[in-house]
Amino acid sequence: MLANVTSCAVVGLEGAIVEVEVDIASGLPTFTIVGLPDTAVQEARERVRAAIRNSGFTFPMKRITVNLAPADLKKEGAAYDLPIAVGILLSTEQVFADVSQMLFLGELSLDGSLRHTHGILPMVAIAQEKGFQTVFVPASDAKEASLIEGVNTIPVNSLAELASHLRGETIIPDYHPNGELEDMVLVSGAVMDIAYVKGQEHVKRALEVAAAGGHSMLMNGPPGSGKTLLARSVPSILPKMSMAEALEVTKVYSVSGLLPQDTPLVMQRPFRSPHYTISHAGLVGGGRWPRPGEISLSHRGVLFLDELPEFGHAVLEVLRQPIEDKVVTISRAQGSITFPANFMLVAAMNPCPCGYYGDPLKECTCTPGMISRYQKRVSGPLLDRIDIFVVVPRIEYEKLTDERLGEESDRVRSRVEEARLIQRERFQGTLLICNSEMTPVEVREFCQVETEAQSLLRTAMKQLVLSARAFHRVLKLSRTIADLAKAETITASHLAEALQYRPRSLF
Repeated sequence: MLANVTSCAVVGLEGAIVEVEVDIASGLPTFTIVGLPDTAVQEARERVRAAIRNSGFTFPMKRITVNLAPADLKKEGAAYDLPIAVGILLSTEQVFADVSQMLFLGELSLDGSLRHTHGILPMVAIAQEKGFQTVFVPASDAKEASLIEGVNTIPVNSLAELASHLRGETIIPDYHPNGELEDMVLVSGAVMDIAYVKGQEHVKRALEVAAAGGHSMLMNGPPGSGKTLLARSVPSILPKMSMAEALEVTKVYSVSGLLPQDTPLVMQRPFRSPHYTISHAGLVGGGRWPRPGEISLSHRGVLFLDELPEFGHAVLEVLRQPIEDKVVTISRAQGSITFPANFMLVAAMNPCPCGYYGDPLKECTCTPGMISRYQKRVSGPLLDRIDIFVVVPRIEYEKLTDERLGEESDRVRSRVEEARLIQRERFQGTLLICNSEMTPVEVREFCQVETEAQSLLRTAMKQLVLSARAFHRVLKLSRTIADLAKAETITASHLAEALQYRPRSLF
C-alpha cells in the first residue's frame, strides 16, 4: 500500500516542501530510502524501526521503499524521521487519517519520543505560505514554530501520542504561548553599557555616528586603550530590532542550530567576535552542505574583528562583496545558496606589531619595514569600504580614576533611534533601511551639500585622493551626521566631521 506524507527541507534559509512517499510491497525484508538523502536521513531507517516497535506498533517485515520528492533536492538532517514513521503506519493500516493538509517534522528517539530539530522556523514558514493548516513538531520546538501565525502548531511528545491523535482517541491541543513575548526572547549578557568606558569621548561620538547610519568602522590604537570594550558596547546603542528583523535573525540561528529551545526568538542584535584563526568557510559560510558563517550570524547586528591584520589575507578579502551587497552567495557544483549578511563591521587593530607606534609614553621597538608590512596586511580595497577611521589613544590616569560615569547607552540609543526614524521616512517605499545602504542614485537625491561646503568637498577630494567609492561614503556619512543634528541639508560642519574620519598617515 502507498502512503503520502508531507514534510519539509531547508535550502539555505528557506524551506522547501518535500513529499514523503512510502510503499510497502511483498518480497524480502528491505528498507530503502531514495531521493538524494544524506547520511543522517539514511540512518533514519534504524531510528524509525526501533521507534515504531518501542511505541507498541508492528514494524512490517516486507519490502519498504521511501521516496523523498523532489528527487533532485538534497535532503539532510533528521527532520524526516517522523513523516517516514507516520507513512509506514498509514501504509500498514495501523493508523487511518487524512494527512493531506498536515505537515510533519521531527527527529525520533529509539523509544519513540521526539527530539529538538534544527530549522523549524523556516520550515513552518513555508508550510504557512503553501496553505497547510496543521504542523506537527516536537514539543520542545513548539515555541519556535508558534512564531509563525496562520498555521496550527501541534506539539508532539512521542510517536504513540501522535498516532492516538490521528486516530481521534486523544486530541493534542494546539500550542499557544502562555507567557508574554519577552519570555521567549534570547537575551545575551555580553552587552556593555558605554557609560562604563572611561574617556575616549571622540571615539564614542564616532560609534554613535556609525550606529546611526549603519556605517563600518576601524579603531586603531595601542593595547589596552579600550578598543574591544568600546566595540562590545555598540549593541547597547543600536536601535531595537523590529519583529521582521528579529524573524530574519532567528531564521539564521535556527538553521545553524544555535537557537535555545526555551527562548526561540532573537530580539537582541547579534554581536559576533570570531578569532583571527577562523577559516574562510567559518567566516563567510560554506561546507559540503552550506551553512551560514559568522557574517550571516551577525546579520542585523555587529561583526567585530579584533586584531584585524592577524586575519588571513584571503579571509579578509572575502568581506569586500558582503559589505557592499549585504548578502553572500556560496556557489557549489550543485547550485548556489544566498545568505543575508547585512551587518555593521567594527574592526580594531594596533598600529604596529608591538602596538606602540606613535605612542607618546612607550617607545616602539618595530623597524619601519615591520610596521609597513604589518599595516599592508589589510588591503587598500578593503579599507576603501570602511567609512570611519578613528585613533584610540592611551587613557590617562586621571580619567581612569574619575568616579563619574559617562553618558549612558540609553541616551545615546535614543538619539540613534531618532536618526534612524528620519532615515526610514526618507527611504519609505524602498528596501533601504539606513544611510550606509544608499546607492549612487540615492546619494545624488538625498545627499545635497550646501553651496558653502562645495569648496571644502572639492579640496578634500584632491588632498585626500578619494576614490569614487570613498567620495560617496563621505557623503553618506555626512548625511548621517546631519540626521543626528536633524538638519535637512549637509552643511560644512557636517562634511568636516565626516572628513576627519578618513584615514591619515598610518594607511
